[in-house]
Amino acid sequence: MASPSPSSLSPPKVPYELFKLNRKKLLDSFLHHLSISSRPIHGFILLQGGKEETRHCTDHVELFRQESYFAYLFGVQEPGFYGAIDVSSGESILFAPRLPDDYAVWSGEIKPLSYFKEKYMVTSVFYTDEITKVLQHQYSGAGNPLLYLLHGLNTDSNNFSKPANFEGIDNFEVDLSSLHPVLTECRVIKSPLELSLIQFANDISSEAHVEVMRKTKVGMKEYQLESLFLHHTYMYGGCRHSSYTCICATGGNSAVLHYGHAAAPNDKTLGSGDMALLDMGAEYHFYGSDITCSFPVNGKFTQDQSLIYNAVLSAHDAVIASARPGVSWVDMHKLAEKRILESLIGVILVGDVDDMLHERLGAVFMPHGLGHLLGIDTHDPGGYPKGTERCNEPGLNALRISRQLLEGMVITVEPGCYFIDHLLLPALENPQTSKYFIHQEIHRFKGFGGVRIESDVYITSDGCVNMTKCPREIKDIEAVMAGAPWPIKQTIIQ
Repeated sequence: MASPSPSSLSPPKVPYELFKLNRKKLLDSFLHHLSISSRPIHGFILLQGGKEETRHCTDHVELFRQESYFAYLFGVQEPGFYGAIDVSSGESILFAPRLPDDYAVWSGEIKPLSYFKEKYMVTSVFYTDEITKVLQHQYSGAGNPLLYLLHGLNTDSNNFSKPANFEGIDNFEVDLSSLHPVLTECRVIKSPLELSLIQFANDISSEAHVEVMRKTKVGMKEYQLESLFLHHTYMYGGCRHSSYTCICATGGNSAVLHYGHAAAPNDKTLGSGDMALLDMGAEYHFYGSDITCSFPVNGKFTQDQSLIYNAVLSAHDAVIASARPGVSWVDMHKLAEKRILESLIGVILVGDVDDMLHERLGAVFMPHGLGHLLGIDTHDPGGYPKGTERCNEPGLNALRISRQLLEGMVITVEPGCYFIDHLLLPALENPQTSKYFIHQEIHRFKGFGGVRIESDVYITSDGCVNMTKCPREIKDIEAVMAGAPWPIKQTIIQ
């Protein structure tokens, strides 16, 4: 008899009307912006897609992934494209690269322009060397045609979006300030079609996390856990891309917030007393997931591991129970800090929790922000709209979003508790914070690492829905690691 499939899921068909609806959403918002600014309704929104890049000076071509704003509006998978929206008519135009004849030998069929017009549901398609001619011919206003180009700050990376550039751009008027804030705000609120892709990325990633839990054994390497996850999401979910580099941290490595990079490459051997902190998420047709599971490598929680895990779980569940439209994300972060500190009082802390919060003791144990917007980017933009100030207090200054929640947002809830010497030692020596520690107890957590629990939620009209489906209670984690079933059923969002 054939063995059952490790997956109950199958990749959904990509609804390309999603991107057509995104273009309409942008056009409606942009026309409103022009109207209230008493500006004429003409010109073109123009974006440049990503280019294929080689590795340093070699001819090795890195796997291409589309620039995110361009992906949001056009859904184009191929490199080298431009896309335009006629502000006055609403027509959408793609410009495809004119490929050399030998492309057909090395890379496959050269698709006709009609293929891209049908697939990406745009009004018309031309070649990139025709941009100037086409836009000037279509422009109906006076003077040189006006181009609204994408240029603005990403508040997570502190990098700027690069405006489109092409031969002949000197024949156009250029606006670099209007488009970015409007388009960024469009990305904040997800449509049902966007939610369906984010949900699938969550479903397959949740299933993969469970598969990794089941197969984790003492003596394995961290990279083997990463490999299991990547295989499952690609094999059964068709996810060629991950949302980010996998963090597969065990033991003391789990206190390194962004472990897994080239200088810390998920290569430790798993020990029997280690906690594993696995932060991994798959991307499906641009839309991502971001999930963290923490569990003991040997499948059984110790008393101390249970203490820290339940402190974080209490914060995670409290935030999800409280998140709804109108709630301040800063307040949610403070709620998470409070729940963690309350759980530690009497074990490694002593004193009044409100006094601890005032001294920002929570940031010693949770130095990162509570979560971030999620969508086409893992850290989706829009957390700090124009006029929003970043708090400069420890912990709060790491928040990637500092605004009230809105219906339709997708946001991660990822509280954590870590024992980081770089933060703990100064807090133990500072008279303002040292008094809150039970010194003879805190030292036993040296080398413990940390715990993070991360779920992706979308905000509804009166609360939120958790899109992530991993076991969270200690009894469920231990049961799954011992071989108990944990069915992940594919979710359809209406």
